[in-house]
Amino acid sequence: MKNNIKIGAAAFIMLLSAGSCSNDFVDTQFYQSLPDAPLASINEMNSFILGAYASMRNTSYYGADFIVFGEARSDEMFGNLAGGYYTNIVNYSQTSNDGYANDTYNRIYETVAKVNRVIGVDVNTLPAADRQKALYAQGQAYALRAMAFFDAFRLYGQKYIPGGTGLGIVLPLKYDPTALQPRATIADTETQIDADFQKGLQLMTANGAVSSVKTELTINSLKGLMSRFYLYKGDYAKVRTYTNDIVATGGYSVASRDLLQVSYRYALNGASTNSIFELAVGTTASLGTGSLRQRYNSAGYATVVVSDAAYNSYAANDVRRSLITPLASTGFKYLSYLTTNNGIGKYTQTGGADNVKMLRYEEILLNGVEAELNGGSAAKALTYYKNILRERLADIKDGSGNITQTVQQQMDAITSVNITMLKTERMKELIGEGLRQWDLRRWGDPVPRAGTAKTDPNLNAFPIPRKETDLANSPILPNPGYDNSK
Repeated sequence: MKNNIKIGAAAFIMLLSAGSCSNDFVDTQFYQSLPDAPLASINEMNSFILGAYASMRNTSYYGADFIVFGEARSDEMFGNLAGGYYTNIVNYSQTSNDGYANDTYNRIYETVAKVNRVIGVDVNTLPAADRQKALYAQGQAYALRAMAFFDAFRLYGQKYIPGGTGLGIVLPLKYDPTALQPRATIADTETQIDADFQKGLQLMTANGAVSSVKTELTINSLKGLMSRFYLYKGDYAKVRTYTNDIVATGGYSVASRDLLQVSYRYALNGASTNSIFELAVGTTASLGTGSLRQRYNSAGYATVVVSDAAYNSYAANDVRRSLITPLASTGFKYLSYLTTNNGIGKYTQTGGADNVKMLRYEEILLNGVEAELNGGSAAKALTYYKNILRERLADIKDGSGNITQTVQQQMDAITSVNITMLKTERMKELIGEGLRQWDLRRWGDPVPRAGTAKTDPNLNAFPIPRKETDLANSPILPNPGYDNSK
């Protein structure tokens, strides 16, 4: 569990310190012994990109905690405080030394530091034969920095604080271990994220071919992540554009009802037709007891469970209902069940070897539904909506096993989709994937609080770690409501 623990120097100026990964993740070193001199080859640039992925898959970031933060404060899942995990998150009782806030802050800005090393390369100093690859690598770096800034902004920024300070986050745009800079405004933070995404897309499109490698950021996966950001920003026109682009490739499809559960498994890495972007983990480099599976699993820490409302929202013939296991012995409903390989639920691989599923085609379609309902085509929204439900619902049968309504008949009965239906469908399809809290906040919908939770709206944002605000001559202002507020 994590409570108040001491963390080291400011994350955005920390040295590149991730350990090497196993051979099933990356077979090259990260050049971590290099001094702070500019990177001098395409191999070094690509190694630092891989190092950024390693930081992102850490259990304090996308390996577990960052995803849990979006679920433990939501209406679809909640933290039951089993084993003391996520107590401060569920109860809104974090302090400026909170372990979750500190560790995730570290990993996010560690990612930024690594990609800034790549962005800082003067490509013209490299051999001419490597310059196109180097520009493509820089495009990936800009895109990964945009992701990291977006993640930090949602956790630590004041976007969702009524009457807040108007502050966003610190935006280091180059690798400088001695730099000190204040937090940007909300508007400037969003502008920088936008600029980084656009720069990344421009460089990758101009200098690389479309790739189908799902464990590396590609043009398609970048467009998908951009659609997520622009959805949260309310720029529905851009969401429509990137959704249309991804659908038009014809390279992805909704996971069939028969393969939905196994589509989450590491064993099908690269084979799932709905997977757009994953962080590579693997059996040797598994995340072990710190993995997301352990957080959700009934035989693991079992600390984040499905709400009754979410479970009851599934029809009896919805295959997604079978991924959730109610246990009378505990009174909770689990998104992962059993300790054996490939058990029941979304996250099943023993030892935390599942790749981290960063982006699925189903999310893209749901983004498209919402964007089309906000200034686009109602007909296209309905098409996207049905594309998912067609593979989630089975034929309805009577007590004797006779089919009373086929899947196609159920589809024919759906003649329109609205925002209320979209919100429910996002819950049912994306449960456990770390998006729900942010959906509720951007919609302006209530975010449930546990009975013992503090009610101060300032606590919607995580605390800026004390190691940042108390650093000598630090211009970084804390978030209000915490013990380091000035």
